[in-house]
Amino acid sequence: LMADQQILLIDDRSQNDLRALSGDQWQLVTDGVMGGISDGQLLTDEIDDQPCVQLRGDVSLENNGGFIQATINLSAPLKKNLSGYSGLVIDVYGNDEDYNVHLRTTDLRLPWQSYRNTFHAKPGWKTLYLPFSEFIPYRVEKPLDINNLTRIGIVAIGRKFSADLCISKIGFYK
Repeated sequence: LMADQQILLIDDRSQNDLRALSGDQWQLVTDGVMGGISDGQLLTDEIDDQPCVQLRGDVSLENNGGFIQATINLSAPLKKNLSGYSGLVIDVYGNDEDYNVHLRTTDLRLPWQSYRNTFHAKPGWKTLYLPFSEFIPYRVEKPLDINNLTRIGIVAIGRKFSADLCISKIGFYK
């Protein structure tokens, strides 16, 4: 899994609950906030000796829904200077499905706005490097300003499927 050189860790799952290394809390957000009926859980688990946060559930497109997500807000110490970093690094173990990473910044006003990147999560631990330059603005005109980053969401979205994704480490890489 990820080497620790030149990485600013947000979480390495050294806590036994939903608190991240940064002190911030992992939270579950579903489309229920807008009337959807997708069902999700956010759990702590251990897979192949790796502690992780596990996002599980069923994504439904009914009632204008279509997502479940694990989010983490970024505390001030983590945000002080990200300009030297190239992207997000994340260790994931999945169920052979596509997931998204959604970045939120202070430049965004509406809940559906974000900067998005899609990845495929196979069974087995894999380290993904997601360059900031490859995050696509969604319903927003402003380019991504990483120094305004406020939240990271790991999202099962856009189609009816069963989500099962584990995250063991997440951070920024140079």
